[in-house]
Amino acid sequence: MDELPDLPVPRKLKAVTTDSLLELEQCAWDLGLSRRLDPEWVREHAEPCGRHYLRPAFWHYLFHRSDVPRQLRCELLIALRSGERVLSLLDVLPETFPSLPTVTSREEGMPVLELLRSAPGVQQWMDSRDGESA
Repeated sequence: MDELPDLPVPRKLKAVTTDSLLELEQCAWDLGLSRRLDPEWVREHAEPCGRHYLRPAFWHYLFHRSDVPRQLRCELLIALRSGERVLSLLDVLPETFPSLPTVTSREEGMPVLELLRSAPGVQQWMDSRDGESA
């Protein structure tokens, strides 16, 4: 594989609809990217009219799969049907990321950044729900 240039990680917070999130998850699923949720799980649990947020963390490379381009590994904050928010990771193709809507308002962005630090992960949320039904 050719050496890949170091690229700066975009420092933009993106907001997507549930339909857009499902498309991103399906793309990641179809490509077999390392970080993604099953699109059926997202369809079942995400708020249908929700607003979900992506914040790039770093560039990710699948060196063992030269057929797959590098991806932006993003922290993902998902709005659930229950009104809760959970964290996940999602690998997004670099050509897709710029076209996603950017959060430009400090009033919207600051609470999202706080939730990215404090919301439970998907697995933690699912484990807590299993405990409630036991």
